[in-house]
Amino acid sequence: MSVGGSAVCPKAPAAQLLFTRRRQAPERWYLALLGFAEHFRTSSPPKIRLCVHCLQAVFQFKPPQRIEARTHLQLGSVLYHHTKNSELARNHLEQAWFISQQVPQFEDVKFEAASILSELYCQQNMVDSAKPLLRKAIQISQQTPYWHCRLLFQLAQLHTLEKDLVSACDLLGVGAEYARVVGSEYTRYSRGFLLLLMERKLGEVHPLLSLCGTIVENWQGNPIQKESLRVFFLVLQVTHYLDAGQVKSVKPCLKQLQQCIQTISTLHDDEILPSNPADLFHWLPKEHMCVLVYLVTVMHSMQAGYLEKAQKYTDKALMQLEKLKMLDCSPILSTFQVILLEHIIMCRLVTGHKATALQEISQVCQLCQQSPRLFTNHAAQLHTLLVSIGKQLILYPCPNLFDVLSIFLQLYSLLERINPDHNFPVSSHCLRAAAFYIRGLLSFFQGRYNEAKRFLRETLKMSNAEDLNRLTACSLVLLGHIFYVLGNHRESNNMVVPAMQLASKIPDMSVQLWSSALLKDLNKALGNNMDAHEAAQMHQNFSQQLLQDHIAACSLPEHNLISWTDGPPPVQIQAQNGPTTSLASLL
Repeated sequence: MSVGGSAVCPKAPAAQLLFTRRRQAPERWYLALLGFAEHFRTSSPPKIRLCVHCLQAVFQFKPPQRIEARTHLQLGSVLYHHTKNSELARNHLEQAWFISQQVPQFEDVKFEAASILSELYCQQNMVDSAKPLLRKAIQISQQTPYWHCRLLFQLAQLHTLEKDLVSACDLLGVGAEYARVVGSEYTRYSRGFLLLLMERKLGEVHPLLSLCGTIVENWQGNPIQKESLRVFFLVLQVTHYLDAGQVKSVKPCLKQLQQCIQTISTLHDDEILPSNPADLFHWLPKEHMCVLVYLVTVMHSMQAGYLEKAQKYTDKALMQLEKLKMLDCSPILSTFQVILLEHIIMCRLVTGHKATALQEISQVCQLCQQSPRLFTNHAAQLHTLLVSIGKQLILYPCPNLFDVLSIFLQLYSLLERINPDHNFPVSSHCLRAAAFYIRGLLSFFQGRYNEAKRFLRETLKMSNAEDLNRLTACSLVLLGHIFYVLGNHRESNNMVVPAMQLASKIPDMSVQLWSSALLKDLNKALGNNMDAHEAAQMHQNFSQQLLQDHIAACSLPEHNLISWTDGPPPVQIQAQNGPTTSLASLL
């Protein structure tokens, strides 16, 4: 949020200079302080402390209510977006909201204060304070179309986060009808897409998406709004396909989305300003849209098993986020950052880089410490990633070993209840294919090899249909293992060789390790001594890489995160104490 125009930086603090001129007209001293504050805020790097000092100096002049309320809003916004002092930010925003309600025709300050304050309440898990605030703001904003639409959407989003989709749909319906009444087709479609998607069953989504696509293409509006709507629609379409596990089917939509974001990046927001105030509502700033498109591209690459591509786009997205967060600390940017980090951590685990993954998990913990709601939404993912790393606990003692073993036992009993053939509760193609693989793995461990082969062939059929490369590689190597156990070495070789090739392409270190071990034994059995020696060397190299990575991970202070089992993540991570693990001891 801009606090005013830029100004030349004085040699002495702004407040000190201006206190000697208290008899000047209020507009002059106020604009001067505002100019200094904005100069400090937009400096590189931003000088937030000096910006706050300049804004606080306004109160020394006993300003009128309009200036007092606006300054409280500016201070609250700067503190909320650029510091960790949420209590002081909340105090200023509450003052802005209270004072602005007493000032006639002061809608922008009043409703912006309500909007930011409700965001802060949600971030602090004070949802019961956010809801009545937004309801009151919605009630008194009906003559201000832009803010009425934005506040309705904000309250609908809050209900969605609480899984109260009925209330969210009701609010989106109110918003769509209001947009129709005030003649804003752009805002009406923005809300209508979400409303229709949330109300319909999954099986009815495909024709509905086709209808929405036709509406977007036929709509005649200014270029910025049309491209914004198209990005909005395509993001909904791509995420729907990804939720359904249809990685191959989503490719045309994802390509359109990537082309669309390139187009919108070349357009300037101020080229054509909409005449209808309700049309000023944007579902997301275009800079945030760019990060979101990177994010869904990373999600697609992860599901498809293109891990190098996922890492490349994650790096680009995180770099863009760092630039944005210098001047914009919107909560959604932190959410994007956490989701991106979660995906890159999964990449590290698959490619055999646990040490790097631990450091990135620590980054996620630090982000979650700044927002209770962020931690609430991502605690389960954090623990799952730590358990994935915690497989090394079998080799390295740690306090939560029994917790992990307990989870494994519970997981085993859960696996026996998974039946993708009958009444599978999830319609996702990817999850159903994974469920067949899990059943095949369970049957393999129980020695029911024919049953295991049936499940794994079903996985292969489904994963090949949607280019689920990691599932394909895992299914091939497990089928190869089964054929090897049954003594069918030729058929085993036909499975393991393509598994190894696909795992190298991903790259999946665990599948490569497994495949190389099988190839070593297979070639020995087939009398191919040179190939057996080559496979043994590959297996040794993979083993060495994984062991070295294991040692590096164990030596990090962040390794202590695997001891965290309850409550918020630790604020500080102490250096590792106790015995160290050596390569010799592991071998």
